[in-house]
Amino acid sequence: MSVPSANPADLDRQDPASEVSARAEAFRNWGRWGDDDVLGTLNFIDESKRLEAAALVRSGRVISLAQAFDTNGPQKGWRRRTNPVHTMTDTGTDAERGNQGFPHGIGGADDVIAMPLQCSTQWDGLGHIFDRGMAWNGRRAGDVVTSDGDLVTGIEHAASVIVSRGVLLDVGRHLRPETCELDDGHPITVADLEATAAAHGVTIGRGDIVLVRTGQYARTRRDGWNDYAGGPAPGLSLTTAGWLHSTEIAAIATDTWGFEVRPNEFDVPAFQPLHQVVIPNIGLTIGEMWNLDELAEACAQRDSWDFLLSAAPLPITGAVGSPINPVAIL
Repeated sequence: MSVPSANPADLDRQDPASEVSARAEAFRNWGRWGDDDVLGTLNFIDESKRLEAAALVRSGRVISLAQAFDTNGPQKGWRRRTNPVHTMTDTGTDAERGNQGFPHGIGGADDVIAMPLQCSTQWDGLGHIFDRGMAWNGRRAGDVVTSDGDLVTGIEHAASVIVSRGVLLDVGRHLRPETCELDDGHPITVADLEATAAAHGVTIGRGDIVLVRTGQYARTRRDGWNDYAGGPAPGLSLTTAGWLHSTEIAAIATDTWGFEVRPNEFDVPAFQPLHQVVIPNIGLTIGEMWNLDELAEACAQRDSWDFLLSAAPLPITGAVGSPINPVAIL
């Protein structure tokens, strides 16, 4: 079987089904870690990889890579995705008025939040996307995710796993040094990723977590959310699927809503074809809506683009995604 082209010009823009199918079959990791596997490419992270990552810590500086979780977020209700609703159930006013029922003058505040798990900075779990009714590792989608949640590959399995060497590829800075921002609809190619890595002086390999900065989030902070949630965006081309497979990275995250380029690269209806290849077939964990701007500035200032990255999901039993507060430790 021939390996699908990594050149976007070679895509048949009239036939997304065939383009997806070719890459799914060429890069499929089913059975690679056994029939019972629940982690996919996160298996590439081991103790030695974490020791390698820990050795990158020089200053002890910690940078949060999370966007805010509040009602001013980017969501517009697509498929019932809304912004977080934060409600106080006990307040300082209650304490002042002494109506909380506590003894000897003690008072307190308490709160609750309601939100979709993928409304801000988050991981897509392995149960999030299916390919022709099949889930990660060749399981039937209906056997994996039911109304009770993800019964097999729930995000809780990754709770103690995602600590590794992080590598930032600031593609926006490399390709557009005048603005550090890619245009919406820009398809990031394998050549773009490799050129950026070379410019940063980093290599990428087994067990790494790659962070791709496009600059779109910086644009939203300046100009407003507009169509950040679901609209046009720079992102990875479908043709990067082979690179995502061959590099043996553990996970990848971007500063955009959907990870891959939008609109997708076809002249007929298509929706997130790269998701369809990499999650259920490669077993790759994907992060979206990360805030990579402060990290990019720090990396540029010190001319070093790798670091210790900790990005544990909440162990929400049976969830197919999780909000996170990833941190880079420099």
